[in-house]
Formats: sequence, C-alpha cells, structure tokens
Amino acid sequence: MRKTFDLAGRTTLVTGGSRGIGLETARQLLARGNTVLVAARDIAPLDELAQAHPGRLDAFAADLGTTQGVRALADWVATRHPDCSLVINNAAIMIHQDLAAAPPAFLDDIAREITVNLAAPAQLATALLPLLSRQPTAAIVNVTSGLAIAPKRDAAVYCATKAGLRSFTRALRDQCEAAGRQILVSEVVMTLVDTGLSRPSAIRKYPPARAAADLLHGLEAGKKEIWIEKTRALRVLHRISPALAYAIMRGR
Repeated sequence: MRKTFDLAGRTTLVTGGSRGIGLETARQLLARGNTVLVAARDIAPLDELAQAHPGRLDAFAADLGTTQGVRALADWVATRHPDCSLVINNAAIMIHQDLAAAPPAFLDDIAREITVNLAAPAQLATALLPLLSRQPTAAIVNVTSGLAIAPKRDAAVYCATKAGLRSFTRALRDQCEAAGRQILVSEVVMTLVDTGLSRPSAIRKYPPARAAADLLHGLEAGKKEIWIEKTRALRVLHRISPALAYAIMRGR
C-alpha cells in the first residue's frame, strides 16, 4: 500500500525557483505553510514573494553549472536550514542546436547543459542525503520530461539529460529503499509547459500553475512517478508503439 506524503509545514528546497514551474511550486508550498528555500542564478524576482511571506522564503544565488556551486548550495541548506526534508530538483536549461551543422561550436554548451540538468541534481541529492535521512520523513523529487521517453530533434542534449535523470532517479530510489531510508524518491515527468525554456510553438502549452499543482498533488499521494498532462498519453503510446511515439515527438 502506497504511503501518502504530508506536505504541510515542511522546509523545502526548490531549485530553479525564481521563474516558471519552480516559482509556481514555491508559491503553492508557501500556501501549504512551508518554509521555502529557493536556489536560482537570479533571485531578484523573488523579492515581492519574500515580502508577502516574511521569514518563510529564503533564497540563495546558486550557479548549478559547477560542482562548487552545488556544494555551496548544499552547505547553505545544511547550515541555515537543517530541518529541510524535501528537495525538488527543478532547475534546467534547454539549448536548441543543430549538432550536425557545426559540432565544435557547441562543445561548451553541451557540457553546461549536462552539468545543470543531470550532474547538479544527482550531486545535490547525494550531498543532502545525510541531512534528509535525519528527518522523520523526507523526499527527493526530480523533474524530468516526456522528452526523456521520446526525444525531439532540436534538443538532443536536453532530451539525453532528462533520460539520464530518469535512470538516476530509479537507481537512487532502489538504493534508498535497500538501505531502509525513509526517503521518497519521486520522478515528475513534465509535459510541455508555458515557460521560457521551450521555443514559441503553435502547440498549446500547459500553464505553470497547473503543472506545479499536479506535481504537488502527486507527491502528496506518495507517487514514485508523477505523469503530468499529455505525458500520461505518451506513456501509454510508447508502450504500444515506441516508433510511433518517436515519430510524433521528433519534429516538435
């Protein structure tokens, strides 16, 4: 029987929390009585939200494109907020590139995209495991994408990082369960959301507030995999015909 996960009154870390899905998640966690820790490169957009919730939002300017930045964030959480019991790895970048056109020009971009999207959440989860293990209950939530299931043509590295994070999440869950740690390790398979991450598109995009609400509802239900909006259909389609799923997603 699946255990539910009570979100009320927690201290929660949200990466990439100054815009889009992360910002909406922070808002909704504050409404649930959480103390919310936000990590982002630019924390200026959080000033108004912090003023509306005095003493319950703490922000840290972090560069998750470096191991040093991840370590600094983990140390800040452990020192200032040792009661943190929920980590939501939401931060990501997407660089649209035609790798076949001029490969040498993209090498630095590839390295940064892999670091921010895959290495950073893996490192942060690992660094904070001792802290989370000391809490009565805790959770690590990694936000992946439907593109981890069926990639699209113009975001090859992004799709690969999300597939890698999906695999990492499963393996970390297995390790925590084998060690008897009371840590829920959950994956959120995100749909196409109306944020600055993706290019303008004629395809209807899901509102960030609804994506954040779905994420939190799935977490409260104790789900190990949370499929958002159209990814539910993609999941079924991929099981029936991977080739068809790839064909549909390829040109998006």
